[in-house]
This record gives sequence, C-alpha cells and structure tokens, in this order.
Amino acid sequence: MKISDFDFELPSNLIAQKPISPRDNSKLLLINKNKFIDRKFFDLPDLLKKNDLIICNNTKVLASKLFGKRNTASIQITLHKKNSDKSWLAFSKPAKKINVGDVIEFENFKAKILEKLDYGEIRIMFDCNNEELIERISKVGRMPLPPYIKRSKEEKNLDRINYQTIFANKIGAVAAPTAGLHFTESIINKIKSAQIDLDYITLHVGAGTFLPIKEEIETHKMHAEWGEVSNRVVEKIKKCKESGGRVISIGTTTLRILETAFNKKENSLKPFSGNTDIFIKPGYKFNVIDMLLTNFHLPKSTLMMLVSAFGGYKNIKLAYQYAIKNNYRFFSYGDCCLIKALNE
Repeated sequence: MKISDFDFELPSNLIAQKPISPRDNSKLLLINKNKFIDRKFFDLPDLLKKNDLIICNNTKVLASKLFGKRNTASIQITLHKKNSDKSWLAFSKPAKKINVGDVIEFENFKAKILEKLDYGEIRIMFDCNNEELIERISKVGRMPLPPYIKRSKEEKNLDRINYQTIFANKIGAVAAPTAGLHFTESIINKIKSAQIDLDYITLHVGAGTFLPIKEEIETHKMHAEWGEVSNRVVEKIKKCKESGGRVISIGTTTLRILETAFNKKENSLKPFSGNTDIFIKPGYKFNVIDMLLTNFHLPKSTLMMLVSAFGGYKNIKLAYQYAIKNNYRFFSYGDCCLIKALNE
C-alpha cells in the first residue's frame, strides 16, 4: 500500500479547537465493519456488556513547551524524551540560532546543547535533576498542543486541564492519549455500575506518534515510547477472555502497548515494562483487543494505518467519509469512534 492510500481531504472547520463541554457529550460513531451508527460518548456503557473490560492509558502530559534565551535570541524548545536524569531530547525552534555548547536560559533553570540532530532535534543537559526539572517546568512550561490547535495567550492555561485525562497520574507524555479525554467521573461510575471493569496501563506518548509519514511505509521507523503493563492487568485480560467478555482499548496508545506485551512465541500476554516502537499497519494480526475507542486521526499518519488494520481499510475509509459528511469533529479535541474488530 502507498502513503497516499491513507490520505483524505478534511474541511478546516471540522478540526476541533476546543473540547466539547461536558467532555462526555462528544459524538461517538459506532463502526461495525461497513455499518455506522451515530451515538454520544455518554452512551458508552450501553454499548458494552457485563464482564467487558476497559483499558485506559494513565499517562500524564508534561508541560514540555519551554521558552528561553540564548544571549538575546529567543528560543523555543519542546521536550519529547528523557535520556537520563538530566538529559533530554527536544525539538528546537528556530534550530539555526543554536549550536553545540550554547546555554539556553529559562525562568528558573538552564540547559546546555550537547548535540544537534536532524529536523531541529537536539540533545540537551539541564542544570537540575529530573525531579527538580519536572517541578520547575510545571510552573513555566506550556502544554505541547498539536500545531493544528491555535491559541491566544489568554486561552493557553485552559489546556492545562483540558489536555489531561481525568485519570492521568504518571507524568511523562508530551502528547495526550486523546481517546481518554472524553471520560468523566459520571461515565466511570456508570461503567462500574454496569459491572464493566476498568483498569490502566501506561504509555508515555511521544511527539512522533501523530506525525505524518514522509517516506515509504515499509521503511518507516517509529519513535520509541516507554510503557508498562502490570501483572494485574494481564490477569484481568485473561479472566475477561475466559468469561466471554471483550477487551476494549481506550486509544491507539493502549492498543500498541498491549500488543507489544503479547508474546507471540508463547501465544500469551505477559507483564511488560520498557520501550516500544511497534508499527501496526494493514495485514497485522491483533492478539489482545476486541474493540477500539479512538478519535479521528490525521491523514497519512501511522494512526490511520493502525485503525485501518483494526477495522478494515475499506470500512475505515467509508467511516471517515461518513464522519466528514455528518460534521464529526476531528483530531485531539474532536469526537470519537468505537470500532469493532473485523473478527468480532
């Protein structure tokens, strides 16, 4: 398949700039092969059944967009991956204004440029350890919103709340696991009342997750992201399958770490902690998930390929055409869809 097979035209007015309020009032498109049903997210408990298991990503977004100075030049950096206790990979803007050895001064800390990489990426060393750094940038950093979301200075603080899921508690992501943004305490209570179980994995979403592919699909390399699947979650999934329940992944990040944790040699799900660079595209055989709740994704992205693999290429293409025709809101702050696996 070609990258162009995953392209589509999207009217700019369908790119959501803010979340719906309340969060659970967003639209939900139920996708069952080539059949589509319009629902609302607050209908989710009614679309599931007793003994089903929902798995969410509890990562927390770091306010990783920082503004500093190199002498008199203004520099913007966006952290995207921790290397060591004081060292991070980041994207710099403008990249031409900095060189190896330069020191960038921020409001209450400094960073030295250790290495310049491709496409504006840099490796930097801070003058404080990671625990201190997290505390400091939580005060001065901005949320690393995708470039298609536009903000005035007055609006930026709203995203500190809006761009976090209500169950975010493990800091380390530089992009939100956006399918989780629809959840409210009310919905979680209704899910539990319906005897549908809910648990969490962690995948610290990296900056490369949402980027379009610029090269051939076969040679594309995913950015590595750190994740963890506990023994408790593994046992719950096994018990769910044995009782005839379905496993529902909230978001592509949850799906990717669960597929990473599946040991194909032993044909069994195992606890996992470490990096994953799994790239899922049409032809992939899924091992863990029965249903996927996810937002509507960017054209030519690895996430479009993932949902096409899960729901079927032609079905997803038709579903996106239907969503556009019916004014669904797209991307991070947009509406969502619940996709049944092809073999469901």
